[in-house]
Amino acid sequence: MILLQINVVNNVYSTGRIAEEIGQLALTNGWKSYIAWGRETKPSQSQLIRIGSKWDIYRHVILTRLFDRHGFGSTRATKKLLKQIEIIQPDIIHLHNLPGYYINVEILFNYLAQSKIPVVWTLHDCWAFTGHCAHFESLGCKEWQTMCRNNCPQRESYPKSFVSQAKKNFLQKKQLFNQVKHMTLVPVSHWLENLVKQSYLNKYPCQVIHNGINMREFAPQPNVSEVRKKLNLTDKFVIMGVTMIWSESKGLNDFITLSQMLPVDCQIVLVGLHQAQIDQLPSTIVGIKHTQNIQQLAELYSMADVFVNPTYADTYPTTHLEAMACGTPVITYQTGGCGESVSKETGLVVEKGDLTALHQAIQTVKSKGKAFYSAACRERALRHFDKEKCYQKYIDLYNKLI
Repeated sequence: MILLQINVVNNVYSTGRIAEEIGQLALTNGWKSYIAWGRETKPSQSQLIRIGSKWDIYRHVILTRLFDRHGFGSTRATKKLLKQIEIIQPDIIHLHNLPGYYINVEILFNYLAQSKIPVVWTLHDCWAFTGHCAHFESLGCKEWQTMCRNNCPQRESYPKSFVSQAKKNFLQKKQLFNQVKHMTLVPVSHWLENLVKQSYLNKYPCQVIHNGINMREFAPQPNVSEVRKKLNLTDKFVIMGVTMIWSESKGLNDFITLSQMLPVDCQIVLVGLHQAQIDQLPSTIVGIKHTQNIQQLAELYSMADVFVNPTYADTYPTTHLEAMACGTPVITYQTGGCGESVSKETGLVVEKGDLTALHQAIQTVKSKGKAFYSAACRERALRHFDKEKCYQKYIDLYNKLI
């Protein structure tokens, strides 16, 4: 059996690692595994297919910025991919993140519609059923349920555009995505599953499969004291946040405000910032650049006393799973599927934007101590987030569809 996955990246960032690890499990089950990627990759156990070039990406970015036609560029690159698919003849085509300036969804879905190949589409966000944005929860927008309008309030958010053609995109995506006969949708949280059932994709079967992580890589690390010493945090209660791109919607401003509310023995550490953001941080926050070094991430998670995620838009954060796997409790806003990963034994969930409640939750963890939560965090991660258990559900789904 032959599996082909398509994702914007491979073996980097959360969705890239997910694709790589699904491919690895497919190989151990006797499959051949291919991964087609568009933006960035690391060495892989699967056979890799590059979609387009950096110049194709640049042209797609320009198309998006000037005309709000994200997902409708990369014509030549996508046609070349289809020729490779014809050679490979996969038994399953597994889609992940299609936004990312690398693939043309019109060409791809017209091909999938006439093909008899079963399609699995893992939904990591909401882009599949909107006219523009990947997340709308922070605005409380409901237009995706009927039809997005051209004066989209999120046109300046990813994928950023100077104009809005959300209505045209919405109608075209609705037509394209609904013409595939053999497609199963896999939202990564029950929250997202509920949205899919309210969207124009509601005719397709859904199966929730939560993200998984490598429990051997993300585990409590022995050198916590050395990490703390290096960062000058030896006597501090450390509050850590991690995301790929920090912004207001990811809670950066909330962290800055929170830093002014905390006592002097508390220290916020944020991972994933770029240098300009680090330069603008108050002295009450330690900033660390983004890292793809798993060992370093595991050490930082293990060093922290609590992981805090004050995000205003998210689906099912892998960072929660990684922190708990390292024995660190999680505090998060009741945003999207964020609360699904946290139990009362492993952290707290507070209302979105309630900084007073967030501060109180941190004080609760501080008073009880990290040790009060650590064993339960690791146990929950082993039971629910082990990649071997999570991604076996994909292999079972593939076999069922074939």
